[in-house]
This record gives sequence, structure tokens and C-alpha cells, in this order.
Amino acid sequence: MRKAILTILAVIIIIGAYFGSQMIADSKTAPKPIVKKDVKIVVTDTIQNTTVPIIIPANGILQAKKRVELYAEVSGVFNSTGKLFRKGQEYGAGQTMISMDNREFYAQVQSARSNLNNQITAIMPDLRLDYPDSFEQWQSYLSNWNSNASTPALPTAVNEQEKYFITGRNIYTTYYNIKNLESRLSKYRITAPFKGVLTEAMVTEGTLIRSGQQLGEFIQTGSYELQVAISADFADLLKVGEEVELKNISSLKSYKGKVTRINGKVDQASQTITTVIEVNNDSLKEGMYLTANLDAQQIEDAVELDRSLIQNENQLFAVKDGKLDLITVQPIHYSDKTVVVKGIKDGTVIISQSVPGAYQGMIVETEETASKASNDELDSKKAA
Repeated sequence: MRKAILTILAVIIIIGAYFGSQMIADSKTAPKPIVKKDVKIVVTDTIQNTTVPIIIPANGILQAKKRVELYAEVSGVFNSTGKLFRKGQEYGAGQTMISMDNREFYAQVQSARSNLNNQITAIMPDLRLDYPDSFEQWQSYLSNWNSNASTPALPTAVNEQEKYFITGRNIYTTYYNIKNLESRLSKYRITAPFKGVLTEAMVTEGTLIRSGQQLGEFIQTGSYELQVAISADFADLLKVGEEVELKNISSLKSYKGKVTRINGKVDQASQTITTVIEVNNDSLKEGMYLTANLDAQQIEDAVELDRSLIQNENQLFAVKDGKLDLITVQPIHYSDKTVVVKGIKDGTVIISQSVPGAYQGMIVETEETASKASNDELDSKKAA
């Protein structure tokens, strides 16, 4: 009996312990996990629509506006002119660049001039008798004769009879032959058509120059042209006379140019139009690489933003009530780094730097708010 009672009590104690442990376990409530809110700090900007100019970038190689390729039209030995005919040599307008030995040909010209003088002298007695009205002007012509100077124009005939008489003596034929010789004589001396510099020199002093031989290349300094290819889409926006900002390859120096010519034909392969920009500056050199920024159009009520801010081609993240909100915009013009957009109201706060993993409704905090909160916390700690 005693063993039975002890066994029953042991079973009751075990069952009571089990149910007691279950009641204690059920009475405990698990604490709710604390969700940590991840707040992104973003850089923002407040939109203020203005008039934005559309700038079309283009580049090209600078070329001299005026250039002359020097060729010989006669043959002769290259004589020294006092300046070495070399690359980089500067010449003033009208200054002799090349002088060839012309003594043999000059003697032929002098002989022809003397022959004309003799012909006119021979007809003077007949003029005195038959054409007394014309005698004085022909006498004055002979008196002012200078065989070392260019042959002056013959006197104008007073009437048809005198003209026929002079023609019959072959005086006009001789005169025009002399003028042809004098024109050829002038080609033994090549002068600079304008102030500039020699960029190519293919002959040296003392060499024999042959007719048709290329001698060099001469350009005008200070005045240059830049040919750039502009997309045909902007053909109707470009105008002759517009000012253009030019920069060198390092963008350290800038120059002012002006659009002088626009080609009327579109290149079929590249669909571009050749535009010529003139720039005048003594510090420039031919062959320099320049970048041109053409002001093509003015877009009103627009803003220029970084291209990386555009989402889905026509959307942009704005900050509203501490969250990101996608707004729809109208892109007008894309450049390499920026985009001109319309459709954003003044005062709209947008992010000015792209946020990795940004999405609609994302909780954010501006830099100003975060900085202010940090300062307030610091002040409260100091006060404590």
C-alpha cells in the first residue's frame, strides 16, 4: 500500500511539473524586434527655371585664312634677297621673297623698247606734215621716254586717219609685244602679297629654278579659319555672324571667333554640315587643335542638369516629405555630360547627385537637415 501511494504521488508530481512548465512557457511574450530604419543622406538642389542656351561643341584644325603656294613661271638662278628663304621667315607686304637672275631677258626687253623708240622717231616727220594736231602729243611721248622704266601707254589717236597711219607702221604691235615682255620680266621677282610667314621652302639661294617648279608656301599670320562638322539637326539654328567661343586643347586659353560661312550641302556619310569659323589672334598658329562652342538656341523656362540624374529617359527623383518621388520631365537637348529639361516647377527639390539603389518612396534626409540634427545633438551633449 505504501509503495502504491508513493508511486501515485510521484506520477502526480511529474504531471504537475510538466503542466506547470508549460504554463510558465506560455506566459512569456517574445519582445518585438526593433526595425532599424536606413535613412540615406542625399545632396539636393532647388529648381529655378531660367533661359538655357544650347551649346553645340565641335572641334577642328586651325588653318590660315590666306595662303599662297609659290610657283615659278620663268627659269633662272635664285639670287640672294638679304633674307634667307627658309621656313618661319617673315615678310612684309610687297617685300621681295625670291629674285632670279634676269639679265639676259632684261636685255631683250631693252632691245624691244629701243626698237619702239626708233619706230616712233621715224614717223615724226610724217606726223608733222600730215597730222599736225597729233604731233605735239607724240613729241611729248618721246621726250618723256625712259628705257629703264616700264613703257608708258601710247598716245590716243585724234582721228581714224591717224590710227590707221600708226597701225600701218606696226607701232601698236611692237608696243604690245613690249608689254608682254615686261609682264614676263616681272615674274623673275616674287613679292609677298601680304604680311605673313613662309611655312614651306623647297629651294635655296644659288639653285637653278625651272619654270613650273614649286618654290614654297606662304601664309598670312593672325587671321585663321576653323572648319568644324555640325550635325544636320542644327542646320536651321546656325547663322552667319554668330560669335563663337574657342578653346585650345588644354582649355587654358579661350578666343573669340565668328561664323563666316555655312556649307549648303550635307555630307551624306556623316550627316553633318561644314561650318567655317574665323578667328583673329596673333598668338594662334596654323595646325592648332581648337574646340568651338556654338550657341545654337535659347530654351526658355528650362534647367540644365547632370545626365546621370535622368531615370527611364524622362523621369527624375525629387525629394518630397522626406521621401524620393519620381517626377516626369521633358528632355530637350543632350550633351556629353548634361541635359536640358523642361517641365519642372520652380521650387521643386531634386537630388543633385545620383543615389545608388534609389527607388520610389525611399526615405532620405538632406545634407542640411542631417548637419543641423548633428549640431543640435552636439549642443545637447555639451549642455548636459
